Parts: sequence; C-alpha cells; structure tokens
Amino acid sequence: MAEQPVVTAAPHPYVVRVHRRSAHERQPQHPYPQPRPYPGPRPYPDPQPYPDPQTAAAPTPPFNAPAARRLRIALGMGPEHVAYGMRSSFGLPYVTPDLVAAWERGAIAPTSPELTALAGVLWCSPGELIGTPRTLREHRMVRGIAAEDIARAVGLELSAYLQMEESGEWRGTDRQSAALAVALDLSLPELVVATGREVRLRELLHSAVTTRWQAHVRPAAKLLSLDRQLDRHLLEDVLREMHTDYQGRVTATLTWANGTAATDSGDAGLDFLDGIVDHFWSLVQRTTTY
Repeated sequence: MAEQPVVTAAPHPYVVRVHRRSAHERQPQHPYPQPRPYPGPRPYPDPQPYPDPQTAAAPTPPFNAPAARRLRIALGMGPEHVAYGMRSSFGLPYVTPDLVAAWERGAIAPTSPELTALAGVLWCSPGELIGTPRTLREHRMVRGIAAEDIARAVGLELSAYLQMEESGEWRGTDRQSAALAVALDLSLPELVVATGREVRLRELLHSAVTTRWQAHVRPAAKLLSLDRQLDRHLLEDVLREMHTDYQGRVTATLTWANGTAATDSGDAGLDFLDGIVDHFWSLVQRTTTY
C-alpha cells in the first residue's frame, strides 16, 4: 500500500496590532512629576548643593575680615580672583566676587568650609583669618572640639550644655567651670567673657571705684571664684589701688587758666571707667599668671 503524504495547516502569522491614539484621547501621566526649570537666575547667595545643608546651617567661626582683605591686597588679587579660586579649586561654585566683598565688609561671615577654602586661596592658615573668640561656641569651634566632648568633660548632658552655649549664660558649678576652662584651654579673663560674666564684673568695678571699694570685695570674689589663685587678699589690693587711682583722677584740684576751669581730671576719670575691665586684669596679672 502506497504511503500517503502528511499535509499540515500553515501556521497563523503573528500579528501586532498598532493602536493609533486620537487627538481627544487622554495621554498617560508620568508617575512622578518632572521638575520645572528654575525661572531665571537663582537668588544670591545659593549655597546648594554645596555645602551640605547641615554644614551651611552650622554656626560660623569668628572671622577676621580686615585680615582677609589685607592678605588679598598683599597678593595683588581682586575679589573676582578669590571667587574664581574658590570655585575652581575648592568646589564652591556659588562663591561670587560680591560674596567675597561681603565677607571683607563684615556683613556676613564665611562658614567653616568657606573659611578653609578662603585660606587656601589666600595662601595662609585658617587661623590667620579667625578673629578673637569670645563665646563658648567660638572658642570650641576655633579649637575644633565637638560639643559632645565638652559636655562630657564638664559633666553635663549634651542638651544642657548646648542650651547654655546658645544662650550665652553659663550656669555650671565652680567645679564645672574649672573643668570648662581646662577643656577649652581658657585663661581666667577669657573664661569670664565666655561665660557671660564680664558685664557683671564691669558693674562691680565701676561701683568699687566710685563708692566704698571694701563693700565689693566679697561680690567680686564670688563672681571670680573660677580660679583659686585669685584670692580675697589679692582682690582687696587690686580694688584698693583702682579706687585710689580713680579718685585721684577725679578729685584733682581744679586749676584756672584765663577764667576757665580745667576739665582734664574729668576726662581722665571717664577714660578710666571706659577701660576699667582691662585695667583690672592688668593689675591682677602683675601678681598672677593667666
């Protein structure tokens, strides 16, 4: 019997249907809205994305604006040269000549990263651009110490220390104050200023030289109990000398010249009161070392 051929049906071709959308059909929406381009130039200054937002929000160290200007002029550079160097070499694309000029005027202070970059452009150390610190925060930042380390050294909770640092009112004990001076390497005059006690010291000294100095020995000793070297006997000697000096200036015998009373003694007394805190520390330093 002859073999019969096998016949199979031809396979159906694959068909891809293409749907043409009408002009009235709603287009699919992107799951995330695309950002629109910023309309126009960004407001000045715009430090984003440089530096880090946390860095930008951090407090700035004390800045010596006259020193920055003096160093720039000595190098024969203009603000535009400084700005270009900070943009090209230190990755701070937002720095402009106007921002550099604002730093030099003291209108604003550079942040820590900006100060480091500025020092690099001006060929100096960051320390040459840092002004004299006065607050606890400024002393800590100049020394590069974390707030956690200071709080631990003085025996305070971090939140409590930061609150004192931000308010400028130190409320620690004498022992904690001594530990603070060691942790930040502060002299007694620096510690008095940083802990917010200079205003009270000025008031006590003013009263001591204008009234009875004996009544102000005890309050001054309590205020300055931060250092045991400054004992009561030393304070008595200093206040007595300051009282004698001031009274000698203001009670000098008036002289007459061409019918006009001389007022040099009054001016001398005002000058003495203006610099009374510095005069006090200069007398203290004659017998103690800070």
